[in-house]
Amino acid sequence: MRLKARLILIPAVLFPIAAYSETTASENADAPEIDACRASGLIALKEHSPTIKDVELDLDSVRVIKMNAQIGGVDIKAMVLGDASIEKKTSSKAKNLICILGEKGKVLLTVFSDQ
Repeated sequence: MRLKARLILIPAVLFPIAAYSETTASENADAPEIDACRASGLIALKEHSPTIKDVELDLDSVRVIKMNAQIGGVDIKAMVLGDASIEKKTSSKAKNLICILGEKGKVLLTVFSDQ
């Protein structure tokens, strides 16, 4: 019995890797990306639940990742990741914040997820 060798080619999918830089906790107080994400997140949350009073971000946990990337032809300039507290009239809930910003600081997506 004779075995035949086969050459199997697996197509490689290449994804572009974006160069990025990340802020430190001490730089977060001056980052306009954080203010933009907090403000847009608060507006979106109030549309769904008028009892929400405020969104507070834990500046020690928040990271601003600046980048030059694209998703579906849309320029991505920064991501903001960190811990947030959503204050309602009667309680407060801890959440994770994920926010993506595009050209000129425009907020493209803000997500608050359960921890």
